[in-house]
Amino acid sequence: MEKFDVVVIGGGASGMMASIFAARNGNSTLIIDHNEKLGKKLFITGKGRCNLTNNSSIETHLNNIVTNSKFMYSALNAFSPQDTIEFFESNGLKTKTERGNRVFPASDKSSDVIKTLKNCMQRYGVEICLNRQIEKIYKNQNFHILCSNNKEYACNSLIIATGGLSYSGTGASGLGYEIAKQFGHKIVEPAAALCPIKVKDDVSSLNGLSLKNVNFTVDIGKKSFSEFGEMMFTYEGVTGPIVLSISSKINRLDIKNAKAFIDLKPALTLEKLNEKLLREFADFSKKDIKTYLQTLLPNRLVEYFMHKINLVNKKVADISKAERNNIINALKKFDFKIKCLDNINVGVVTAGGVDIKEINSKTCESKLVKNLYFCGEVLDVDALTGGFNLQIAWSTGYLAGNAVK
Repeated sequence: MEKFDVVVIGGGASGMMASIFAARNGNSTLIIDHNEKLGKKLFITGKGRCNLTNNSSIETHLNNIVTNSKFMYSALNAFSPQDTIEFFESNGLKTKTERGNRVFPASDKSSDVIKTLKNCMQRYGVEICLNRQIEKIYKNQNFHILCSNNKEYACNSLIIATGGLSYSGTGASGLGYEIAKQFGHKIVEPAAALCPIKVKDDVSSLNGLSLKNVNFTVDIGKKSFSEFGEMMFTYEGVTGPIVLSISSKINRLDIKNAKAFIDLKPALTLEKLNEKLLREFADFSKKDIKTYLQTLLPNRLVEYFMHKINLVNKKVADISKAERNNIINALKKFDFKIKCLDNINVGVVTAGGVDIKEINSKTCESKLVKNLYFCGEVLDVDALTGGFNLQIAWSTGYLAGNAVK
C-alpha cells in the first residue's frame, strides 16, 4: 500500500488543476484515471481547439451559469478567468481572445493545453496512475482506494474530479456519483445540458443546413426561452450554439407539449416585412414565388418552407394576400413541435450531480465527510457555451487543491 497526502480521482481539467495546486503546496499527490491518458475530454473540447475560458468579468460568468451560480461566487473570486489566462501564459502557453471573449490557445491545439498542465504536474511532483479502475473506496482514519491489479493507496485527503456522464467515449461514467452516495451525499438526477433538440417534424432533408442571425424560441406553457445567433438542422432536429443554450434552460421542464419557433428575419417587424414583400413582389411579379423566396432564404430551405405552409409554386403576381400573410408569418414564426432533448451522452456537459448544498463553496470540501472534496462537472453546476464550463473546472479544481491539508 502506498500512502499520499492527497489522491485525486479523475484526470480531466478540474482533476489536473486540483493536483497541481495540492502538490504546489507541498502535499505528496497522486492522480488516478481509468483512461489511457490524461485530459481525454479536454482534448476534444472546442472542436479540438479548447475554449479555455471567457475573458470577461466574474459577473458575466455568474450570469452564464445556468445551475447554482451563487455556489460559484467564491470559486470565481479565488481563481478568476484572468487568473486562468495568467496561469497558462506564465506556464508557457500563449493564448488569444476571439469573438465573444472566448479564449483559446494561440496554437488552436487542445493538446498544448494538456501538455502545459502535465508539465506543471511533473514540475510539482504529481504522480500519475493511468489505466487503473477504482474497485472500492473506504475510510477509517485515512481514505483507502483499492484499484485493479490489487493496488491500494491511502491518503489523508481525497478529491473527486470524475466529471459527468457526457461523452462516454472519453470514459465518462457515474463513478463520482457512486462515491458521493457511498459517503452519504445526495445526487441531483443527471440530465443532458448543451445538447441538440429533437423535433417531431421530419427535418431530415435539412440535415446540415446552418442558419445565422436568427432568433430561436421555445415555448413551454407560459414560459418562453429565446436566443439569437447561429443554429443548424440535424437529421432529427436542431443544434448549434443558440439551441444548445436553450437546451440547458429547459432540461428540467416537461417539454412534451413544447414548441420551437425560428424567427428567420429578426431584424424586421411583421409590418416592415409586409412592406418589404409588397415592394419586392412588384419587381418579381413575373417570376415564380420559389425564385423570389430564394432571395430571402437559403436555397435548401425554400422547398421545405413552401411545403410547410402549403404554398404551391406560381407567379408572384398570382400570390393572394392570404398567401402573402402566410409567408410573412412563417418567416417570423417558423414552428416545430419538440420531441425531446438528445441523449445525455451527446450533451457537451452534464447537468445535475453532487448536491452543492452539501459542499462548502469556499473550499469544495464535503460538509458531511472531512477531507473529502468534489470539483468540476461532478458537481451540480453547469453553464452555457463560451468557456464558462471550463472556468468552473479550473476554479473548483483550484479551490479543492488549494484547500487540502
